Amino acid sequence: MVKISKEAALEYHQSGRPGKIEVKPTKAYRTQTDLSLAYSPGVAYPCLEIQDNPDDAYKYTDKGNLVAVISNGTAVLGLGDIGALSGKPVMEGKGLLFKIYGGIDVFDIEVNEKDPEKFCEAVERIAPTFGGINLEDIKAPECFYIEERLKKTLDIPVMHDDQHGTAIISAAGLKNALEVAKKDIKQVRIVVNGAGAAAISCTKLYMALGAQKENIVMLDSKGVISTSRTDLNEQKKFFATTRTDIHTLAEAVKDADVFVGLSKGNVLSQDMVRSMAKDPVIFALANPVPEISYEDAMAARPDVLMSTGRTDYPNQINNVIGFPYIFRGALDVHATAINEEMKMAAVHAIADLAKKPVPDVVNDVYKVNNLKFGRDYFIPKPVDPRLISEVSAAVAKAAIKSGVARKKIENWGQYKASLSVLLGQETKLTQKLYATAAAHPQRVVFAEAVHPTMLKAAVQAKSEGICQPILLGNDEVIEKMAKELDLNLDGIEIVNLRHPNEQERRERYARVLAEKRQRDGYTFQEANDKMFERNYFGMMMVETGDADAFITGLYTKYSNTIKVVNEVIGIRPEYKHFGTMHIINSPKGTLYVGDTLVNENPDTETLVDIAKLSATAVRFFNEKPVISMISHSNFGSSQSDGAKKVRAAVEQMQKDYPDLAIDGEMQISFALNKELRDEQYPFTRLKGKDVNTLVFPNLTSARSSYKMLQMLDADVEIIGPIQMGLNKPIHFIDFGASVRDVVNIVAVAVIDAYVDKIKTRINKR
Repeated sequence: MVKISKEAALEYHQSGRPGKIEVKPTKAYRTQTDLSLAYSPGVAYPCLEIQDNPDDAYKYTDKGNLVAVISNGTAVLGLGDIGALSGKPVMEGKGLLFKIYGGIDVFDIEVNEKDPEKFCEAVERIAPTFGGINLEDIKAPECFYIEERLKKTLDIPVMHDDQHGTAIISAAGLKNALEVAKKDIKQVRIVVNGAGAAAISCTKLYMALGAQKENIVMLDSKGVISTSRTDLNEQKKFFATTRTDIHTLAEAVKDADVFVGLSKGNVLSQDMVRSMAKDPVIFALANPVPEISYEDAMAARPDVLMSTGRTDYPNQINNVIGFPYIFRGALDVHATAINEEMKMAAVHAIADLAKKPVPDVVNDVYKVNNLKFGRDYFIPKPVDPRLISEVSAAVAKAAIKSGVARKKIENWGQYKASLSVLLGQETKLTQKLYATAAAHPQRVVFAEAVHPTMLKAAVQAKSEGICQPILLGNDEVIEKMAKELDLNLDGIEIVNLRHPNEQERRERYARVLAEKRQRDGYTFQEANDKMFERNYFGMMMVETGDADAFITGLYTKYSNTIKVVNEVIGIRPEYKHFGTMHIINSPKGTLYVGDTLVNENPDTETLVDIAKLSATAVRFFNEKPVISMISHSNFGSSQSDGAKKVRAAVEQMQKDYPDLAIDGEMQISFALNKELRDEQYPFTRLKGKDVNTLVFPNLTSARSSYKMLQMLDADVEIIGPIQMGLNKPIHFIDFGASVRDVVNIVAVAVIDAYVDKIKTRINKR
């Protein structure tokens, strides 16, 4: 774990804009009309609608996506009762987590009131603002009363995360840990060290999973909670044991199957761990110092199944795995409460997720290759992108089934997809690509299957049903790498193009290529020699119909690949050039940028081809192209050679395609600002239109544009490069592409191949 200094933490919170969160408008506000709609007089209409039907607040305001994080600062993290204002940085932090993991807006509210009655009154008066209440850092036993009262008096979800968040995550972890240990929760002996709000809630949830009360021993700072003690509150009395033979933690854990620590650091010794039953489960959750360190526990008992609250050890019990998604599901059905059914649904969804194959993004974050359900991985990682769709959907379903939902969800697949879009894990475009490709899977050749990224992408693409991969490379190397990466190659074809068994195919491909290029000086022997190179061999697979599409680029220089594709595949007859496109998906919309890879310094003729190719490519994605030809000048303001070639290209395109929305030359600011462009240059073909396609004057500017956005804005998704103008579906990959980047291109290649087949059938009729 990285050591955090006081200086670094203070600088983080004060640098730039103080704090960690802000409020941003979600509607247009630049014109007088916008402001009149947002406030007076337009705002009166939704007010009156809500007056007639209070539930319309979910329709016309942010209520359905707004949670209050409320605290009085009496039990802040490990700091204790530091007061409401001092706890504000923590509440802001909780708001940040709600936003980045659940897409939920938060107002943090610090109430300077310790009296439970008055605190509840304050919360009740502000509750109409919110779709849910997250109680935070309120000490026991007051927190129990406060939550129970607010759950009764309010008609929105209320949850004290310190209690239930830890309970839900640890219950999911316990369920899975006992499965790994092959133990029945109804039979195991459980020791809970700590008797605060979290410990009480955790233990009750374990009982809901099947743990037996008589098998549970709870301890507080004075020792074992037993029926002989007279200093117990109502919550502790419920768990008081009748056993008279145990008084200390050491006595309690002897032969126990499970230890759950919600107390303080270093109270569980190695000797105590050694005294526990076989395959002991230890959840040492005190932060920042656990009840026993991971190293000491493992040294004492190598068979231990261990969890802590820390990020630097396996199986972290982290509330962020739960609360954003529990509230997300509750908000999306306009729930009136978060009930036990919803909590239990979250437990099972989290537990089940740990048993599914781990996404590559999770492995990359934790610098591992093969996270797999077992002793070191029985709880999902906080960065797992599937949590929002799996947990939120489970909670929403439970809310509907248990009768606390005001709104129904009819299409659960669509709902899950919308959650992925919400956090930018996917966009509507990528979802559409995947769905289309999965409906028409094709045979895709992966040229560089000995590259881990390419191999992972091939396996993932198959698992998502978007293609039938064909791996090019040494079969022994590929199979060894797959084993190391824990990848399943069942049903995936491997072609070792240099193997003697492939001699006949190499010679067949060589004859085809030699005949095709015979007027370029090719001989059969020269062509045959090239068949030992993966790009030549793989592209010939597509050229001859042995495969439908081809993916390459992680190893090979673009210049070499471009040479091969010109020789083997060729350019479509309606063009003299080919190019590539990158798609920029951002919160502001989708932009198509061409050419981003092939033509370094295009002349006017080449720019015309790029514009034609770009228009065709945008239509391929079912959008109507609106094209801006970019330059440093605007409509003749410069007479430089660079401006003139762009201007000439625009003139040619407008002459040849009078119905196409294309204009230029223009600066990028006028291309992307419709109001500014229409005001300054009302004569353009683009008047009143939002530009969705950019054609730059050269490769440097085109490539720099999307690369800069990619580096500066984490919310921007880049898809590409996508080839334009080749006779066959041959697609390239950017150097350094991620697995998801590759799979995105595979989806495009599959659709490309399918469309190509349809065109071929039509032309044969």
